[in-house]
Amino acid sequence: MKNTALSSTHEALGAKMVPFAGYNMPVQYEGVSIEHETVRNSVGVFDVSHMGEFLIEGEHALDLIQRVTSNDASKLSIGKAQYSCLPNDDGGIVDDLIIYRIKDNTYLLVVNASNIEKDWLWIQSKNNVGATMRNLSDAYALLAIQGPKAIEAMQSLSSHDLSAIKFYNFIVGDFAGVEHVIISATGYTGSGGFEIYCKNSEVKQIWNQVLDSGAKFGIKPIGLAARDTLRLEMGYCLYGNDISDSTSPIEAGLGWITKFTKEFTNWEALKAEKERGPERKLVAFELDERGIPRQDYDIVDDNGHKIGIVTSGTMSPSIGKGIGLGYVSIKNTQIGTKIYIKIRKKTVLASIVKLPFYKG
Repeated sequence: MKNTALSSTHEALGAKMVPFAGYNMPVQYEGVSIEHETVRNSVGVFDVSHMGEFLIEGEHALDLIQRVTSNDASKLSIGKAQYSCLPNDDGGIVDDLIIYRIKDNTYLLVVNASNIEKDWLWIQSKNNVGATMRNLSDAYALLAIQGPKAIEAMQSLSSHDLSAIKFYNFIVGDFAGVEHVIISATGYTGSGGFEIYCKNSEVKQIWNQVLDSGAKFGIKPIGLAARDTLRLEMGYCLYGNDISDSTSPIEAGLGWITKFTKEFTNWEALKAEKERGPERKLVAFELDERGIPRQDYDIVDDNGHKIGIVTSGTMSPSIGKGIGLGYVSIKNTQIGTKIYIKIRKKTVLASIVKLPFYKG
């Protein structure tokens, strides 16, 4: 089990620590609902240093990235980020990731913690163009400072105007007395804020100053459990739940990051799938009755026939209903369609709805 540079700090704060993607991580401090509402209403800080960071450099860096990712990274200018995925050869997804263009021929790829080794080997196997690859995952930390008061609470820590960093943009600048950190507006909560990428040796100083600066705004450390309820209220996919090696970006509703203006891994098969239409699709649903949907619960029609499966589910702290994502057969995907979730021995009525769940 790996620790982040802040694992002992979380333990000292009384966090409940759990194994997650091979790391010792804080799942909660005071409780999921309290932490969730803190981010929705004010500001919270997450340690997400378990995420992976790869640096791709050199004159052929873009060639490699274009070959292995579904989105069109040629559209990135310096200071911009892009959500994308790594298609596999069988119609599924190796991982989803964010690509940052740092310099002309330098890109940072941020990948999921559970997939660091898999992603590295996959990209390396496609690198026959001589791009330089560096795995920085063990040397770098990542903090997510999220919530509507994040900018106001943190502005005193940087000489840069944090409000000027637009969504999916970033700067490299000073923050909390540390030079040359990445300050990025690529949040996973739907409540605004930004992320800080820094070296492990710098993160404790930044963490302490973030908590000090945010104290009068009610800042709290937030665990991974609330991160999950926050992202689910927005309908953001989680790898291993809603997308995987056996789900295609087309059926997952990620056609918007799958650009057929270039050639990439398995692009012809994915293009054909888009043209003919997928057999199933990822949908969002709200329970019409009491209950909490969970991953792998069956979705059935009014005759009790299985039509799909839940991939993510929870009780939404913001709207007070059971909500979830799941794959259903294509004829059952229209907004407003009534479906049923098998929760233990009960069959609970639900409605397919438009995302996001949280309109805040």
